[in-house]
Amino acid sequence: MSHPNALLTPRGRLQLAQCVVDQCWSLRRAAERFQVSVPTAARWAERYREHGAEAMTDRSSRPHSSPRRTATRIERRIIGLRVNRRWGPARIGYLLGIHPSTVHGVLSRYRLAKLTWLDRATGRVIRRYEHARPGDLVHVDIKKLGRIPDGGGHRVLGRTAGWKNKAGTTANRGPGYHYLHNAVDDHSRLAYTEILADEAKETAAAFWQRANAWFQAQGITVQRVLTDNGNCYRSRAFAEALGPDIKHKRTRPYRPQTNGKVERFNRTMLEEGVHPALPLRVRARRRFLRLAPCLQSPPSPHCTQRPDTCQPRHQPLRSIQLAEPRPYTSTGVTPKESPQCSRA
Repeated sequence: MSHPNALLTPRGRLQLAQCVVDQCWSLRRAAERFQVSVPTAARWAERYREHGAEAMTDRSSRPHSSPRRTATRIERRIIGLRVNRRWGPARIGYLLGIHPSTVHGVLSRYRLAKLTWLDRATGRVIRRYEHARPGDLVHVDIKKLGRIPDGGGHRVLGRTAGWKNKAGTTANRGPGYHYLHNAVDDHSRLAYTEILADEAKETAAAFWQRANAWFQAQGITVQRVLTDNGNCYRSRAFAEALGPDIKHKRTRPYRPQTNGKVERFNRTMLEEGVHPALPLRVRARRRFLRLAPCLQSPPSPHCTQRPDTCQPRHQPLRSIQLAEPRPYTSTGVTPKESPQCSRA
């Protein structure tokens, strides 16, 4: 039934029964008045005579006995596998020799949390959050990547061939690292990334000043910044770059899940661009990162900012801003200038 006051729901049934029992209406007249059949009017009138107004609600449709219901022993094994090993219905069903839909029914009956709600390491329910407006919180983090030597590294070619490429020429020896400085808006998932030469405090402070200016150009005023407890983020230079109007929050030590949105952004960058299936030269990888296309999506109807500053909610990745990388003095390689990839 749709709502308590609809026709022939608890209130309508009571009125029908009272017309027949208390006001002595005929069954045919009451059925015509409430637009039901005569047997339906007789059924509700009889229930009203026997049990009163409490009998006007729907009865349970559950059968008195279920001979083919899953045995209690099987249900306990299903729950044990789900809690201890955190398996899905298909894997549990294959192990126990039952259909996955049966496993899903047992899990739903006992209201066990979905795997997407759980932390795979601890099994606890993840507390997810999202701020109401763009700029209320910006996640900032640094991803350290080893530079790929010319000819390919060990991830694609294997340890032996990768070591030969690394030690084969003087230019490849000790290639160093890339440092991806990332800033991701909590609400809109709008991201700004730069490839820099180090993770020093001056570098992190200068990155935030450029990132904040870029967010302001998109119509987003940053209120809070969430970082880990790295040395560069605990420095006075970074605090001065934030200024008095931006509140700085830090994660709990050894708890990167708190900053999970930018951590997931780092993983997306690794899987989709940084570690491709085929070996790339160092300059080719930097060129790919600089010229990676932006992922576009329509603006959110719930956004109160400018239409181009907010994206639909609950999306893993919305837009990427890749800024021009800085020179690498350690290897003597200076990347060529290229236009920034910005949102249309």
